[in-house]
Amino acid sequence: MPREILFLVEEAPEGGYIAHALGYPIFTEADTWDELKEAARDAIRCHFDREERPALLYLRVVREEVVPV
Repeated sequence: MPREILFLVEEAPEGGYIAHALGYPIFTEADTWDELKEAARDAIRCHFDREERPALLYLRVVREEVVPV
C-alpha cells in the first residue's frame, strides 16, 4: 500500500491544469488549482479501495519554457 502519491501537474494549453500520478494510471484535469486538488483526491478514491488508499498526495508543478540563448 503506498503511503503517498506524487502527481506531476502541467498547465493545459487551453487553460487549467492536467495531472498524472507517477507509477499509476491515474489522470485528471481541472480549471483551477483548488478544483485540481479535489479532482486528484477523487481520482485516488476511485483508483484505490479504502484500505489501500494512500494518506497523502503531492502535486508537483512542471513548467517547461524555451529560452533563447
